[in-house]
Amino acid sequence: MGQNDLMGTAEDFADQTIAYSILWDLKFLMRNLALGGGLLLLLAESRSEGKSMFAGVPTMRESSPKQYMQLGGRVLLVLMFMTLLHFDASFFSIVQNIVGTALMILVAIGFKTKLAALTLVVWLFAINVYFNAFWTIPVYKPMHDFLKYDFFQTMSVIGGLLLVVALGPGGVSMDEKKKEW
Repeated sequence: MGQNDLMGTAEDFADQTIAYSILWDLKFLMRNLALGGGLLLLLAESRSEGKSMFAGVPTMRESSPKQYMQLGGRVLLVLMFMTLLHFDASFFSIVQNIVGTALMILVAIGFKTKLAALTLVVWLFAINVYFNAFWTIPVYKPMHDFLKYDFFQTMSVIGGLLLVVALGPGGVSMDEKKKEW
């Protein structure tokens, strides 16, 4: 993807935001914050650690900006699930709310993080394919655009959760504190 393609994508995003009047929509805001969380995790991983005098020798634990970026990324990623909560009395909604909330909390605090994030990946992918099936709507209908946007935005958050699965929660987490006990 070239710089011109990236600029065109940003312009399309801005145009859609204004055209559909969704700038201050809470769901839109939370999903974009979740995307920011994925980018923050990616940025944290790309940061290089300080060089040590003794190569390969572990050093004492210190708080680093990278660890806090990972924490912020995890917390922002789970905001995606806040948009999936539905407050009605159907069995599926109740199960989705309970399971989703429990997994969100586990990822946010960093307890059993890799397992919780992987479960969220599977859970979110299934919900995404079911609820955002844009391919079933004709291209000329506006709902096609809405569902397509939600689908790919959700896939981006899944990518961020896969980063958590691959790299772990970081230094500011319950999983890391368990190693010290």
